[in-house]
Amino acid sequence: METSKSLRKKRGASGFALIETMIAISILAVGLLGVAALLAQLSGNSATSRYMSTEALLASEKLDDLNRLPASDPAIAVTNGTTAGSLAADQSASVTVGPVTTNVDYFDKVQISSGDGNMAETVNGVDASGNPIYITTAHAPDGTVTTTTANNPPAPAADMIIFGRRWLIEQDPAGLPTGTRRITVWVSLQNGVKPSTFQTSMVR
Repeated sequence: METSKSLRKKRGASGFALIETMIAISILAVGLLGVAALLAQLSGNSATSRYMSTEALLASEKLDDLNRLPASDPAIAVTNGTTAGSLAADQSASVTVGPVTTNVDYFDKVQISSGDGNMAETVNGVDASGNPIYITTAHAPDGTVTTTTANNPPAPAADMIIFGRRWLIEQDPAGLPTGTRRITVWVSLQNGVKPSTFQTSMVR
């Protein structure tokens, strides 16, 4: 009789241990799923932050390029109305300054990759004859900077990121003194998983 009671207790204890194990595994699985979701979110936020910082850099770079030009340069001249360019669409215009008429693009694309350890940035544009050109600036780990010009875009790389830039030039915008120009640059990620944009302005 005593032996039968002892056997029932052992079997009951064994069953209870199995239930505890299953509950522990379930709790562990829920916890691991939560950690996985958190890591995925952190990874997405990190990528978005990296894209935003790159967009801010590209916008600042374009603002500096435009700000260095004299007021009479066709690239920043406002000869038709009070604005030139657009932030909503890629826009080009025929600009006449004095006796010279030039076709001006108010947009470009920037391709960035880090193949072979170099950080390469390619900007598209046109030459004096209106033919497309691609200017690539490569920054090597040792600090060396090289610039090359080609008539064809660079070969696509696995890590290549493409950004689109547009800019708007406003003559005498409301609320600012007469004779000033406001330049606004808009940068957008073209091939990322999550859309990302950045916009900034300066007055000259």
